[in-house]
Formats: sequence, C-alpha cells, structure tokens
Amino acid sequence: MTFARTPRRLACSSLMIVAISGLARAQSRRTDTQEWNDVQIYAPVTRTVDFVVYGTLRIGRNITHPVDERIGAGFSFKLGKYLTVVPSYLHITTQPFKNTRVYENRLNAAATLRFPLGRFTVSDRNLFERRLRHPGGDSTRYRNRLQIDHPVKLGKARFSVFASDEVFYDWSLNAWVRNRFAAGVSKVWNKQLTTDLYYLRQNDGHSRPGDIHVIGTTFRIRL
Repeated sequence: MTFARTPRRLACSSLMIVAISGLARAQSRRTDTQEWNDVQIYAPVTRTVDFVVYGTLRIGRNITHPVDERIGAGFSFKLGKYLTVVPSYLHITTQPFKNTRVYENRLNAAATLRFPLGRFTVSDRNLFERRLRHPGGDSTRYRNRLQIDHPVKLGKARFSVFASDEVFYDWSLNAWVRNRFAAGVSKVWNKQLTTDLYYLRQNDGHSRPGDIHVIGTTFRIRL
C-alpha cells in the first residue's frame, strides 16, 4: 500500500510545485521595482511661451534592465496667472519583459491650474493622451493629478516637500485603470536648475507589470 501511494504523492507534489512556481512567475510579471529618470529642458520663445524637450529613461525588472525610453517635445503656454497649457509629442519604446518590445507615439494635451493656498501651493493637471501603439492597439486616456507643495527651511537649506495623486481613465476599457501616489522633495538650485527626488507607488490591475514601486528623479533645466 505504501509503494502504491508513493507515485500518487509524487505526482501531487509535482503539480503543487508547478502551480506555485507559475503563481510566482505571474506575480513577478505583475509587480516590479523601478528607477525613473527624467530630464526636461525649457527654452524661452516669448515671455509666456517655452519650447520644451523631454527625455526619460526607466530602469526596471527590479532595477536591472532598461524598460522604457522616451523622447519628445512640446510647447508650454502660460495663460494668465494660474493656467498653463502644454501640447506635446512623445516617442516611447518599452521592453518590460525579455524578448518583448512595444513602440508608441503619444499625442498629449495638458492643462494645469496652479494657485497658492496659504503656505501651500495646489496644482491640478488635466491631461488627455492619444496612444498609437504597435503592437497593442490604439487608445485614449484621461489623467488627473492633484498635487500639494509646501516650502521647508532647515537651517540654511530651503526646499519644498510635495505629495500627489493621479488617476487614469482609459476609454478602450471604459474604466479607471490606474492610480499613482507620489511624495518627495523639490530643490531650486538657481534660475536654471530645479531637481525633484520622489517615491511613487503605482497600482494597476490591467497592465503587466501594473503594481510598481518607483524611486525617481527629475531635472528641469531652463536655458
């Protein structure tokens, strides 16, 4: 009886190992830890219009491989005291997994309302983006990001702390598909350079990977 049960037990054990390893691989495909690096270069055109060039490199797969490269350009129009409108274009190449590559051309239109509220500064960005992807199909998304900044002084050091939350609506799925929460610090070094250092947490049940931990930096350079 013991020998008769042994093959059955081995088969059950093998099935459990395969199931657990498959679940682990699926989990690893769904989650990731990444480093995001952004550079934005602003060249004044007029007193209220800037030409902007964007460059991005994202290191993923638990910060071991480049997974996202972006380059693009646009114009920033300051309309009045509080409103800024930015139409832009991005070319994006992604390789989130080995032997997987996706190309995307993205047309963006963003309007940001930014105003003081006591010692805080509040900004609300509304962004529409048309995504032309190969493979994967085209889609249109709406993104809303609310951010709050507060100045901080420690001795002679002056900087700002900020927190933001951004939600994504995708018309190809007719659903709110993604949420991003971020918190960090921003430092103005001089009239030409501002840097941000932040942590971001993304939750997305539709993309792979969708749930991401991010350490990010942004360099904003004004010519």
